[in-house]
Amino acid sequence: MAEVEPVHGTHAGEEVHRHPAPTGFIRKYIFSVDHKVIGIQYLLLAMTSVLIGMTMSVLMRLKLTWPDHAWPLLETLFKTGAPGGVMSPEFYLSLVTMHGTMMVFFVLTTAPQGGFGNYFLPLQIGTNDMAFPTLNMMSFWVTLVGFLVLCAAIFIEGNQTIGASGLATWLGGGGSGTIGPIGGWTGYPPLSALGKIAGPGQGAGMNLWITSIAIFCLGSLLGALNFITTLLNMRTRGMSLMRMPLTCWSWFTTAVLALLAFPVLLAAGILLLLDRNAGTSFFIPGGLVVSDQLLTGHKGGSPILWQHLFWFFGHPEVYIAILPGMGATSHILSTFARKPVFGYRAMVFAMFGIGLLGFFVWGHHMFISGMSPYSGMAFSILTLSIGVPSAIKTFNWIGTLWGGRIRFTTPMLFAIGFVSLFVAGGITGLVLGQTTLDLSMHDTYFVLAHFHLVMGVAAIFGMFAGIYFWFPKMFGRMMDERLGKIHFWVTFIGVYMIFMPMHVMGLVGMPRRYAQFTEYRFLDTLHPLVVLVTVGAIITALIQFLFWFNFFWSIWKGKRAGHNPWEATTLEWSTPETPPPHDNFAGIIPTVYRGAYEFSVPGAPNDFLMQVEPDPGLESTTAGHERSSSRSSGNGQDGHNH
Repeated sequence: MAEVEPVHGTHAGEEVHRHPAPTGFIRKYIFSVDHKVIGIQYLLLAMTSVLIGMTMSVLMRLKLTWPDHAWPLLETLFKTGAPGGVMSPEFYLSLVTMHGTMMVFFVLTTAPQGGFGNYFLPLQIGTNDMAFPTLNMMSFWVTLVGFLVLCAAIFIEGNQTIGASGLATWLGGGGSGTIGPIGGWTGYPPLSALGKIAGPGQGAGMNLWITSIAIFCLGSLLGALNFITTLLNMRTRGMSLMRMPLTCWSWFTTAVLALLAFPVLLAAGILLLLDRNAGTSFFIPGGLVVSDQLLTGHKGGSPILWQHLFWFFGHPEVYIAILPGMGATSHILSTFARKPVFGYRAMVFAMFGIGLLGFFVWGHHMFISGMSPYSGMAFSILTLSIGVPSAIKTFNWIGTLWGGRIRFTTPMLFAIGFVSLFVAGGITGLVLGQTTLDLSMHDTYFVLAHFHLVMGVAAIFGMFAGIYFWFPKMFGRMMDERLGKIHFWVTFIGVYMIFMPMHVMGLVGMPRRYAQFTEYRFLDTLHPLVVLVTVGAIITALIQFLFWFNFFWSIWKGKRAGHNPWEATTLEWSTPETPPPHDNFAGIIPTVYRGAYEFSVPGAPNDFLMQVEPDPGLESTTAGHERSSSRSSGNGQDGHNH
């Protein structure tokens, strides 16, 4: 495996060449080991996934709003799942499962960490690549295979011809008319553990779903190891830990969470596959009656065991999705407020506090599982305590903005939108963190609104902020600001139009995971809200096509960007070319002299000082004095000198 060797005993400004630039198209753009190309590949994978997931969410809203309406295109595509063009309840449940899986794993986990993290972590710490470039390439392709396996479930379950093939039969039987399993993105047994007898989509679709998640876990573990090694061992001269941008801290914390959480989900997935295909009983209790049949051959399993394993992964996954957005938001708020980050060290420790506490609160997803009230009380207290570091970050964001000379660019608007959505969703988390309140609201739209705001939409706003902010560095051109601001305002209003009414629905008692509500008279008065949410969802989905147009059009036709169009301070804006060359800094090792957010510096020629700018009076120092000065700053590279 090709590795990037750390620099040993090199002088600032000395040329270093670690591996040559590829020449062929395949090696340069397909099977690339360049972290920048791999980051763009992850980003494009996430953009493809979000298009699929968004389409599924619109179909779900159409079913909930007009449950008996016939959609001719659906009849053409899924004759069994939508007979006469009317979506069946099982088809709706498979939409719920696949939408959640696609968004949580292949969008919220893939884009912030795999996309932005891969591209910008080496640039921001001043190295020319990830520690293990080949492993980095493998992590993307393993993730892509997981995505393709998940998509295969759509065709094997949705198409009767493919579902009747020998391969589908070997996989457990397909052709049910759904687009995947119907057990939800959490895959709760025993429904997920019994095979096709449990319902449509629970044969081949469920086996493919579990396999996809297991493959994704492997890809994420490869990436996490690479991130941790790169950050700890590859920092340039002068880049001490407390000089790193907060984005680097967020990617590092996320990598640690992934390294500890994904093995648990991987193990649970393997056990579930064994229950389904090898006759084991990890999650299947004895005495089950399914479709009027008494199931024999299983006894002693515990469905609750799956919940413990899944949510031990599942709650850290919330922070795997949201922490990179927190880092990007902190970074962007400081840049466009033209102020240093308020309470930098507190932000770092709060980030680690959130990550640490995230491993102790999984039980709040299981308050209705019959757990001991004492366990429920412990999980409730821990859940509420996680609001402390979250509040620290929120107040520090406000402190960063307070008194600043704010530039309301598109990335700044999305960063402010992130703060708004994170706070709005987080407040409802304090409600659900209390056992007595959660018992009555757990299976309602209140929970749906909460986690979509705080985990889903907030994280996506962080992604949008990152795309608009770093696009000039990635592609050398600017995205259109006017189109970007239209995209922000319509999306911002749209998501509140979708999820705020859902809180009201949940308080009234509207249950989630139901395909329609026409049978429940007490919910009739909520139908106008259902329509409002659907209209908001359609508008919000449509405006994303403006973003896609802006993105791809700007790659080729956007205004040329300078090396540092936002007047930022961190190392990615100091590369000799835009986009950066293959080895990032053209073989010249940058030296860091200061922290990441030196804005509004008295006496400076501009209102900012970049990390690579020496202090006044140091320009004429000797190389030896410069080396001594940087060594005293506690940089990472000097830690490798032996």
